[in-house]
Amino acid sequence: MADQNESIPAQEVAAAQDPATQKNAQLLALLHRLFGEDTFTDVEEPYGLLTATTTRERIHDIIAGLQQDQELQVNFLTTMCGMHFPDKEGQELGMVYHLHSLVHNVRLRLKIFFPISDPVVPTMTDLYSTANWMEREAYDFFGIQFPGHPNLIRILNVEDMDYHPMRKEYALEDGTREDKTDLFFGR
Repeated sequence: MADQNESIPAQEVAAAQDPATQKNAQLLALLHRLFGEDTFTDVEEPYGLLTATTTRERIHDIIAGLQQDQELQVNFLTTMCGMHFPDKEGQELGMVYHLHSLVHNVRLRLKIFFPISDPVVPTMTDLYSTANWMEREAYDFFGIQFPGHPNLIRILNVEDMDYHPMRKEYALEDGTREDKTDLFFGR
C-alpha cells in the first residue's frame, strides 16, 4: 500500500511499474480495439482485476469475440452470477461474468445491468458448457431468463416456488419481534 505522504506522481510511477496494472492496461487496449471504446463503462481494477460494465445487447458478442480471439484466448468462463440492486431504478438486476485465459493467465470481469421488469439476458451455453448450471442458478435465485438455454428450470429450489429468494424484496428480520434481545445480536 502506498504511503499517504507519497506524492501522486510517485504513486503513478509505482502503478506503471506494477505488472498487473500493465497487463490490465494491455487487456483494456485490446478490448477497445476489438469492440470500441464506447462499449465499456465504469472501468476499474479492484484488487488488480480488470472490471468493466457493458450492455446486455452486446454481452454475447463480446464474450464470443473474446473466446474466439487468437491473441487473448479466453477459454474459461469461471463464474457468472446474478445481482439485485433494488434502489438502482431501471438497472435493478445484473449479471457478472468472470472470464479467464488459462494460456496467458489473464482475468476479466464484465458486468451488465437491466430492469427487473425485463429480466432477459442472452444465454452463454452455446459458448461455454459451464454456463448451463450457472444460468440455472441465476434463474432460480433472481428470476433472470436466458432464452435458448437447453433446460432452464430451478436448480436448488422447488419448481412450484413463485418467488426468487435472492431478490431483496423482503425484510431480513421482523421489526416487530419482541422475543429477542438486540444485545445478543451485536446491535
